[in-house]
Amino acid sequence: MALYVICGLGNPGKEYENTRHNIGFHALDFLAEKEGISITKKKFHASIGEGRIGSERVILAEPQTYMNASGQAVREIVSYFKIPTDHLIVVYDDFDIPLGSLRIRRFGSAGTHNGMRSIVKELGTTDFPRIRIGTGKKDKGDLIRFVIGDFQEDEKKIVKEAAELAADAAVAIVEQGIDLAMNRYNTKKNKGKNE
Repeated sequence: MALYVICGLGNPGKEYENTRHNIGFHALDFLAEKEGISITKKKFHASIGEGRIGSERVILAEPQTYMNASGQAVREIVSYFKIPTDHLIVVYDDFDIPLGSLRIRRFGSAGTHNGMRSIVKELGTTDFPRIRIGTGKKDKGDLIRFVIGDFQEDEKKIVKEAAELAADAAVAIVEQGIDLAMNRYNTKKNKGKNE
């Protein structure tokens, strides 16, 4: 029986709860509710929950280190449980893809995402699956303010549905493999319509 770690990225604290950068936390919360797993233990600089998806053991983790140091918690968990990196699934926001889109990849660069950069640096590899949730492109202005800003009213339903789909995609990766998950859940959504 395999053990998977599914990690949603975000920032701890009420002031960040509904921001773009915290959509990874939201996806994990949907997953926890769906699978009956409680993410309440404080360990490895993270909030974690242990349970099962199908026949596989899983650990759900939400790092509590703030985004830029997410790698510390992920490294501690992966190291302690001796997880092969292909059994680590990271769920996070990406402003480079359209609002509500999902992009699942087997591996790849960290791009511009500081949480992913931290994980790659701490693990020393880019070879782990990831689920990116599109938060929409910011054309001008302060990028930091954008990613830690709240969603607009007309975006909230799209983002909620995307976070729920990301949770389903994580289940599919664990139960049926990443190829099936990529075929089923990779989307090109824009304002709720297929492009």
